[in-house]
Amino acid sequence: MPTQDTCCTIVPYFAVHNGQLDAFKELCPQLVAQTEGEDQCLYYGFSFNGDTVHCREGYENADDALNHIEKIGPLLEQCLQISELTRIEIHGPEAELAKLREPLAGLNPEFFVLEYGFRR
Repeated sequence: MPTQDTCCTIVPYFAVHNGQLDAFKELCPQLVAQTEGEDQCLYYGFSFNGDTVHCREGYENADDALNHIEKIGPLLEQCLQISELTRIEIHGPEAELAKLREPLAGLNPEFFVLEYGFRR
C-alpha cells in the first residue's frame, strides 16, 4: 500500500573548513532557534562526526521545506563561508518532491522517493 505521508526531509552534510568547527557550532543555536518557530517543522538538529556536520530536518510537506529554506537563507550563507556542502539528499513522496526539484536544483541534491510506509 503506498504511503499517504507528505513529510519531506532535507539531509545535508557539511565539511567544516579546518579550524572552523567552533565557529560552525556557534551558528547552530541560532539555526535551531529560528527553525523552532516554524510550526510545520517536525524535527531539526545537528550531529557531528569530527569536522563533518549533518543537519537532521523534516517538514510536513514541500511547501514547508521551501519556506524553511527561504527563512534560513542568511544563516545558511554564514555556514557556507566556513564549510562546504558535500552532499544533500531530499526524501519524500514524488508529489512533494516534484515541487522541490526546480527550486533546489542549484544545490545538486539527490532525490529519494518515498513509496511505502507510515508516520504517526
